[in-house]
Amino acid sequence: MNSFSKIISKWYVMLFAIVLIAAFLRFYQLGINPPALTWDEAAWGYNAYALGADARDEFGRFMPHDYLESFGDFKPPMYAYLTIVPVKLIGLNEFATRFPSAFFGLLTVIMSYFLVKQIFYKSAHKNKYALLTAFLLAISPWHIMLSRAAFEANVATFFTVCGVWLYLKAMHENMWYLSVSAIFFVASVYTFNTPRLAAPILIVLLSLLFIKKLLKNKKQAIVACIIGIALLLPTFSFLLSPQAALRYDEVNIFSDLNVIKVINQEVANDHNSKLSKIIHNRRIVFSVDFLQHYFDEFNFNFLFINGDPNPKFSSQDVGEMYFAYIPFFLLGILLLIRRKESNWWLVFLWLLVGLIPASTSQQTPHALRIEFVIPMFEIIVAYGIIQCYLYLSGISKKNKLPLFFTSCIFLFVLALNVTKFIHGYYTFYPKDFSQEWQYGYKQSIAYVASVQGNYDQINITDSLGRPYIYYLFYLKTPPSEFRKTAYISRDTFGFVHVLSFDKYYFGSNLSSIASKNQSNLYIDIPMNVPKNAHVLKTFYNLDKTPALVAYII
Repeated sequence: MNSFSKIISKWYVMLFAIVLIAAFLRFYQLGINPPALTWDEAAWGYNAYALGADARDEFGRFMPHDYLESFGDFKPPMYAYLTIVPVKLIGLNEFATRFPSAFFGLLTVIMSYFLVKQIFYKSAHKNKYALLTAFLLAISPWHIMLSRAAFEANVATFFTVCGVWLYLKAMHENMWYLSVSAIFFVASVYTFNTPRLAAPILIVLLSLLFIKKLLKNKKQAIVACIIGIALLLPTFSFLLSPQAALRYDEVNIFSDLNVIKVINQEVANDHNSKLSKIIHNRRIVFSVDFLQHYFDEFNFNFLFINGDPNPKFSSQDVGEMYFAYIPFFLLGILLLIRRKESNWWLVFLWLLVGLIPASTSQQTPHALRIEFVIPMFEIIVAYGIIQCYLYLSGISKKNKLPLFFTSCIFLFVLALNVTKFIHGYYTFYPKDFSQEWQYGYKQSIAYVASVQGNYDQINITDSLGRPYIYYLFYLKTPPSEFRKTAYISRDTFGFVHVLSFDKYYFGSNLSSIASKNQSNLYIDIPMNVPKNAHVLKTFYNLDKTPALVAYII
């Protein structure tokens, strides 16, 4: 047994070390980096605060089990419930709001080890594959960034990993694990939108592939089905409602009317010929569009160079995966197909299914919507690395130089990649992208809280997006008080707009909502400050650019 195998044999020591690394990278400075809360994060925190106070969400729905309205987005409610305890124990702040994402991100690293062992359960190298996958996920820039903000997708990934792991344990060990697997799959549906489509498809395909095993164990299979259906029933009617499709209708490629206009124009230009109607059929055009969006998720720049264009999901100078992974990612794909170890097909099946929901949206690639498949990318890379190591070990019995030099080069390049990401994330990222995280709100609200007794009405711009939720969050406004004083409008598309509560008024044109014969304080973006205003205080982003201005007229 060589030294590497001896180390791997102490798997529990290695796994513990990996967990420590993962925990540090997910919890260190969690409350201050990212530098501020997005409005979705603030909504999760405040809804947890409200549910913990009187078991009602911000708008007064008692124990919502199907959705949280949250700006009209109708989100699955699980993340808010998971945040109740951290908010109760730590208080309504950034750390408590992000704690569930970081915690379940850490658990996903641990569970990925056990998942990989089940996928390669017959392989003599399953421990190697499992440990390396867990390590790669622990240091993954993709997974770290999504674990450090209150992204419900990150929690849903944990539930999915557990669901598949337990499903495989049922097939390999004890069929009663199937019932517990059903519970975790349902939990993912109550957590994020992607599993609402991807999880049922994945379950159906797994069941078809293991149909003989299921038919031999009908009792356990039926019990699991009953448990899954029973747990889904409370939300089933909502899943079929127009509200559930609201966000999908807003972002999906099939709602793009410009495509239909172009198709109709092309047919008209061809004098409505039958051939033209076939060539320019909208079903064909949309199918091609879907495939283009699907393969966008494998974009080289997205995966290995700059990552997602949205700074909330990527540091912009490192890919969603490290550059050092490129040869092993390609090698892993080829060797998984060639060697066909154990349940190797699950990796590609998971990728195939997990990318479908995101591929129907207009914005691709999208790191958050495909977080469902992050563990599969890491498994592919880990498999490629281990297979390369095994090959070089085999030819290095007489000459160990190829293995030594290859290992040194890979570790050196990987260390550079990891160092670049971590150094950039903690040193430059907060300053460069504080504006993307609505940094100015917290500081301006602290100022408002200190002077609001001097004014009858406070008028706040909504130019930075959703200001009311920040005032609820940072002022820790009692939910009952908000519900009594809030003036709320809902447009024809189902979106919610809080126009005011208490003495706080929100809008784009602040002069139009200011009350005459009252003392008004204004909080606006710099470009909207009138020339005759008396500026009281300016609030800056971390890069020293002005974010908001407090003034009176």
